[in-house]
Amino acid sequence: MTRTSQEIGAGLAAARDARPIPAGQRIHVIGAAGAGASAAALLGQRAGATVTGCDAGGPSPYTVALEAAGIPVAWSHGADHVAIDGRPVVDRVAVTKALTSVDPDQPELAAARSAGLSLESWQQLVADAATTTGQRLVAVAGTHGKSTSAGWLVHLLVRAGRDPSAFVGALLPAAITGGRPATARWGSGSDFVVEADEYAGNFDAFRPSVALLLNADWDHPDVFADEDAVVDAFAAWLDGPGAADRTVIVNVGDGGARRVIERLRTAPKRLVTTALSPGRADVIGIDHGGSMTVTGLGAAHDVTIRTTLGLAGRHNAANALLVAVAASELGVESQLIAEGLATFTGVGRRLELKGEPSGIAVLDDYAHHPTAIAATLEAVRATYPGRPVWAVYEPLTYHRTAAFLDVFATVLATADHAVIADIWAGRDPDTTISSAAALADAVSRRSREPATAPGSVEATADHLLERVRPGDVVLVMGGGRSYVIAERLVAGLAERAASGR
Repeated sequence: MTRTSQEIGAGLAAARDARPIPAGQRIHVIGAAGAGASAAALLGQRAGATVTGCDAGGPSPYTVALEAAGIPVAWSHGADHVAIDGRPVVDRVAVTKALTSVDPDQPELAAARSAGLSLESWQQLVADAATTTGQRLVAVAGTHGKSTSAGWLVHLLVRAGRDPSAFVGALLPAAITGGRPATARWGSGSDFVVEADEYAGNFDAFRPSVALLLNADWDHPDVFADEDAVVDAFAAWLDGPGAADRTVIVNVGDGGARRVIERLRTAPKRLVTTALSPGRADVIGIDHGGSMTVTGLGAAHDVTIRTTLGLAGRHNAANALLVAVAASELGVESQLIAEGLATFTGVGRRLELKGEPSGIAVLDDYAHHPTAIAATLEAVRATYPGRPVWAVYEPLTYHRTAAFLDVFATVLATADHAVIADIWAGRDPDTTISSAAALADAVSRRSREPATAPGSVEATADHLLERVRPGDVVLVMGGGRSYVIAERLVAGLAERAASGR
């Protein structure tokens, strides 16, 4: 069942014009262990607020940076985090829309409402932090590739000495953040880069001066009934406040992105269209070390960039093209753009090599949509030619698994081996509409080798440990706790090698 953005975000204040965060403002972030919420907490603190957080799910890879920053996070929910005896103990509360949809009576939400506190999305907190800095907001949007592309642009700007601030929905390495790996960066330069997510209008709080549109594909079937609904959402966002003063950079090589531009009602101040096609970009060898020549970036003057890419896959070549165009629009010199494209090695959980014990490569990736899985498998084949590939997938949400079951199965069946972990429910209220076993059965009907569904992420890692062999490539994918599979498998393989078993 699809629901409107208003239904998903029931109880949350509508997106508004961003405003500076007053020094000392007390802010509580619910769900602080998440990628985006943790960034909001970090950025709110750097903007001068006093920030606290909570998350009943416990620590995550994203909370390491919160601990280093001295932001206290409680590992349970409680009304007293926001109000005591009906009196507020904070000034504002930031939360993810998913929580307000799944558990609208959650203790802190109820206490905040009773105390007269406005509930806002954590994206609004990020937008307010950007306004506090006075930096130019640069938003990276699209169904696929947002984190990689936003991280790539941040990396490029850092190397160019531009010192940007940023929110990216994946861990940026310490070399970029200047501290612990984190999903946020605070800088004093002229630009603030954000990853802009379309789910249930999450990007509405972001009103950028420069917007990148990578692609537009059908996803989030709990919100969008079809691709038309996705296209309409992107178009409405780009048509929103500030549209006439905005620079919009679009990958017109993607059909969905082209449709978005066709539906714009307000002409942007500057529309830059580009694609991987003759006359725009020539990609010669899209594996690691492949070369890329980009001409006519669409800035005030044509430039030519020749460089190599550190990331595999044609999808990453397309991402690199838009990053190059954006950097040119922001005034970065062509040589610095070339260096930034060549030296970027990715963000956390995007084809991240976790280790290669006993000659078994274990990769961790966030892919959780058929299009992304297909592109990731293609990149892995290019990077590890001739080696057997295990596609290990933890489905993200029951509704997505049910809606795309056959497409998932067709894509996963192209791997040499497929293993399906239990579905990560996330915001799903109905966990009966599909199962890991149903997806494994669908893969088996399309594959030469039966797929398996061992159970939890821990059980899946243990299952793999007994079956993988030297020379194999294990690609772990998913958006929930799938990273545990990769970490546990690498640890198990290393222990086995050390013991001589």
